[in-house]
Amino acid sequence: MLADPSHKTDLQLYSYYRSSAAYRVRIALELKQLNWTQLPINLFKGEHKQADYLQINPQGLVPALETAEGTITQSLAMIEYLDEMYPQISLMPKAAIDRAHVRGMAYQIAMEIHPLNNPRVTQYLTSKLAAAESDKLHWYQHWVGVGFTALEQRLALSGSNGKYCFGELVTLADLCLIPQVYNALRFACPMQDYPIIVAIYEHCQKLPAFLAARPEAQSDCPAS
Repeated sequence: MLADPSHKTDLQLYSYYRSSAAYRVRIALELKQLNWTQLPINLFKGEHKQADYLQINPQGLVPALETAEGTITQSLAMIEYLDEMYPQISLMPKAAIDRAHVRGMAYQIAMEIHPLNNPRVTQYLTSKLAAAESDKLHWYQHWVGVGFTALEQRLALSGSNGKYCFGELVTLADLCLIPQVYNALRFACPMQDYPIIVAIYEHCQKLPAFLAARPEAQSDCPAS
C-alpha cells in the first residue's frame, strides 16, 4: 500500500532512503530550504511495481516529484526544475562554460557510473546470469573505480578546492557525487586513490542540507 499523497505541500517526493537518485533530489530540496513531503516507496517490498505507482512513474523507478504543475521523473530533470523555479540559491554557475563543466561532471556520475551499479543491474547479474555475490561485488567496485579514476583527474584539472567539485559553492555536480560516494563506501570500494573526491565528500557531509538529506535521516530508514 503506497503512502497517502495528501497535499500537505506543493512538493512531494516519492523516495526510497537508499536511492542515490532520490538522495540527489533531497539535497536540492534541503539546500533550497523548500517545504516538501516525502512519500516513501519501499523497493524491497516491490511498491515501485504496484499499479498505482506505475501510474505516477511508468518506469517504476524512484524518485518522482509531484509539483503543483504536474509530476516529474528523472532526478536531474527534477533538480533542474527546482533550480529554475527557486533560483534564489542556485546550483549552477553563471557563466555558460562553467555550467557546461558542472553538467559534464554531474552527467559523468549520473549517466556513466551510477547506471552500472544500480540495483536493477547488479540484481540481474545474480538472478539471471547466475553471478556469485563475490562477482557482483567485483563488478560494482570495478566500475566505480573506472569512473572515480577519471573523475578524480577531471577534478584536479578543473582546480577543485577539495570542498566542492567546481568553484566555491555547491553545484549539481556535488549533488550527484555525494550519494555515489556514500554507496561506494557501503560496498567497500577502495577510496585511497581519490583524495579530492574523499575531501569533497567529507566537507559536504558536514553541511546542514546534506545531513538532512542523508539516508539515515529519512523516515523510511529502518531503525538500527
